[in-house]
Amino acid sequence: MASKQISGKNGAVGAGRAGSKEAGMSMLKAGGNAVDAGVASILALSITDRNDFCFGGEAPILIYMAETKEVTAISGQGPAPQKANQEMFTGMDTIPGSGILPAAVPSILATCILALDKFGTKTFAEVVNPALDILLKGDVEWFPRLANTFDRLIAEEAKNPKDRSKGLEAVHQYFYEGPIADELVAWNQGIGGLLCKEDMSSYRASTENPIHGTYRGYDVYKCGFWTQGPALIQALNILEGYDLTGMNPDDPEYIHLAIEALKLAFADRDAYYGDPNFVKNPARVLLAKNYAEKRRKLIDRSKASLKHQPGDPRNNKALNYRMKLPGGAESKPQDTTTCVAGDKFGNMFVATPSGWGSGILPGSTGIVLGTRLQSLNLWEGHPNVIQPGKRPRITLSPTLIMKDGKPFMAVSVHGGDQQDQTALQMIINVIDFGMQPQESADTTRFGTNHLIGSFRQTPVEPGSLTIEETVPDETLEALKKKGNKVRLTSVFSSGTVLIVWDEDGTMKPGGDVRKTRHVAAY
Repeated sequence: MASKQISGKNGAVGAGRAGSKEAGMSMLKAGGNAVDAGVASILALSITDRNDFCFGGEAPILIYMAETKEVTAISGQGPAPQKANQEMFTGMDTIPGSGILPAAVPSILATCILALDKFGTKTFAEVVNPALDILLKGDVEWFPRLANTFDRLIAEEAKNPKDRSKGLEAVHQYFYEGPIADELVAWNQGIGGLLCKEDMSSYRASTENPIHGTYRGYDVYKCGFWTQGPALIQALNILEGYDLTGMNPDDPEYIHLAIEALKLAFADRDAYYGDPNFVKNPARVLLAKNYAEKRRKLIDRSKASLKHQPGDPRNNKALNYRMKLPGGAESKPQDTTTCVAGDKFGNMFVATPSGWGSGILPGSTGIVLGTRLQSLNLWEGHPNVIQPGKRPRITLSPTLIMKDGKPFMAVSVHGGDQQDQTALQMIINVIDFGMQPQESADTTRFGTNHLIGSFRQTPVEPGSLTIEETVPDETLEALKKKGNKVRLTSVFSSGTVLIVWDEDGTMKPGGDVRKTRHVAAY
């Protein structure tokens, strides 16, 4: 059943389960900006969406500030601890997907503090207050411990009442260099973890230049090659060569082309993406239109590809005939949550918070650590092989789009390897098919696992196409006729929130209400 499109000129928020949207909206209504709203929502999401995202997890962020007219990325992904090297996992096929060994350095607090300090207007006490209220009203065993951690951080900030930046820095230091770091490290090491005090004290979230591409005259921004985000730009570059006029989200020709373009983009992701602080990604060629043109020629409009085909960007060729990538272990896909915000000033905020509990109850701090190191591999010489201090190449992938220098669209998706596949569908629904954002979120969802899975490197599923059972019968039969290995599902694994800006500044949010996504505008 379709949901009603809502809109507003003062502000809009899209988040996750009940309470997370309200946290962001409370900041906007209190005079804060989109960054304040986004950070407040993230902190609340670590409680409302705690099975998909923990306070010891991660959240890459994209921010557009109207005053400077610049888009900034915040890395928001903690690195591997110094003890996390290949030797530590000798005898294993992959890095474990549970337990304490795959925990990265927790980045959420540093990321939120950096966003607030550089782009926000509120204090930590103000943005964390909605999350604190949720904790105090809840009855989960570790809620009081996390509430106490928040109270201690608020008390540190209060020692600098006249200087917001100094207060935020005090929060960072108390968490990463002070008593909370000591408690977190002692608990981690006590149950066999790799985290040490230096891992905590040396960690800082950082701002970066975003990856930039274009699609039919729109400017598309993604986080860097330490995420899968650039694959979205690669897929859009390939699809830009096709005229989608007259098609719609249920058109088998469109679905086939989208899946085939995604197969090629994700094959390059699997082969070449890794933390740019450690490896030189062939970014210029991967994102080039002429490289996309060469890759596009590999698509057969009448037949689904069953081959995993990385290109050869270092030689600017369509195929790398020599490259063979191994697969890893079977692994259950993990999940994530969503966050977008916009304000009356024209600022944009989009994040993809994640981090799933390791299956171990938290210690005295109430902080659960994630298991993100499982997105690194153990393949010698690969750009995403585990190394101390290295960020995993993650699926988390916020999207921000501008048109003629003005805000146009922000998209956040949960669902692992499906995140950019669903973001692509939202973008094409709006730009090519002229849909409203809520209408776009309500359409039939589809995706492929014709890729190396990002969690413990699950093997490629050649020709796979999972699609919701709302798909018309004639579409289903046409896709099968092209050789797609179709699997029907009642509800697709990804969920999305998005905001689209009209030319007059009106914000229109949309979201997967059926998947506990909540949106608001006023």
